[in-house]
Amino acid sequence: MINSKLKYHALSDEIQQKIINDRRNGWINPYRFNDENAVRRNNNHDKANLWRPTFVRDAEKILHLPLYNRYSDKTQVFSFYNNDDLSRRALHVQLVSRIARNIGSVLGLNLDLIEAIALGHDIGHTPFGHAGERFLNELYHNETGRYFNHNVHSARVLDKMFARNITLQTLDGILCHNGEFEQQEYKPDCSKNFEAFDNEIESCYIHGNSAIKKLIPCTLEGCVVRICDMIAYLGKDRQDARKAKIIDDNQTFSNNKIGKENAAIINNLTVDIIENSYGKDFILLSESAYDDLKTAKQENYEIIYRNERINKQYEDVIKPMFAEIYYKLLDELKNKDENSIIYKHHITFMDKELKYYRDVNYLDEEPNQIVVDYIASMTDDYFIELHKLLFPNSKYIIEYHSYFE
Repeated sequence: MINSKLKYHALSDEIQQKIINDRRNGWINPYRFNDENAVRRNNNHDKANLWRPTFVRDAEKILHLPLYNRYSDKTQVFSFYNNDDLSRRALHVQLVSRIARNIGSVLGLNLDLIEAIALGHDIGHTPFGHAGERFLNELYHNETGRYFNHNVHSARVLDKMFARNITLQTLDGILCHNGEFEQQEYKPDCSKNFEAFDNEIESCYIHGNSAIKKLIPCTLEGCVVRICDMIAYLGKDRQDARKAKIIDDNQTFSNNKIGKENAAIINNLTVDIIENSYGKDFILLSESAYDDLKTAKQENYEIIYRNERINKQYEDVIKPMFAEIYYKLLDELKNKDENSIIYKHHITFMDKELKYYRDVNYLDEEPNQIVVDYIASMTDDYFIELHKLLFPNSKYIIEYHSYFE
């Protein structure tokens, strides 16, 4: 069952034979989410057809958003490296989608729903990864008492800012995806409607992480994407840390069950989830795999994410740049300067997008929310160029590691 050298696991003979027999007999997973049960804000629009089924429509709506393009220049972990081999957020969402569809395919789940959730789950993420998310949250919370979290903002991007009439099931999976809170068992709350979803969104704004920790996806597909968000970054971040020379080739990790490096982690967690979840109405990890998952995350934080070489420039340079841009944009907005950057490059754009779908005035939004919308939408390079434009004599300088170091 285990290759002693690579420590790759395989499904047990019993589960493999059961899956093969079920496929021969035309088994359909009774716990999968079926397209015909999907709900939209406006069910009279976006009717499914043979060539564009329900969740294919959601996936395509997400793919064609302007903000989807921006995944390609948003940091995953390593911001200050000119190295094309380091992961950007565009690759991360593709990896989440691929891993989740692999698991979903064997479990007999709705692969189109999985893809839509995976492709959209980080569409509201800030520039500069979780550091940028933390800085924007601090600014927003100081001004409003409300919290910014990327998963909540991803739902806002699709449901409010661009109002694409995305299904509740896709939006809910995106809201509930947050991969920072691991669990051994994921059992969906199938009772949700849009009223419950809206209440969860507002609770996250008011209570922050204490509310986010309580989020439960309403579909098994959403549960799969949630665990795959972690699977996709655990080993990949270790690979990237070596390429960025944050850790060397001799750095060891202590995981036993799931493996220590990317390929083994993906394979072994995939096998463990299928082995323990097939035919069930919940997603389950074995106790040993769950313990290893927690250990892997903890070691990544200690060895990679909290590494001084990564965080010093975030804290000393990027954080004050966030504050300068935030308050400059807020002043422009409060002064109603229609020739300012936020009007010309954000509000005008958003007004066109919103009025194309519904007759609303984006300027009716609370000013801090508009500033947050704009900053969160930026790529790393756009943020840097905007700061240069607004503060040409700034003392803050970003130093990049060269391709040739």
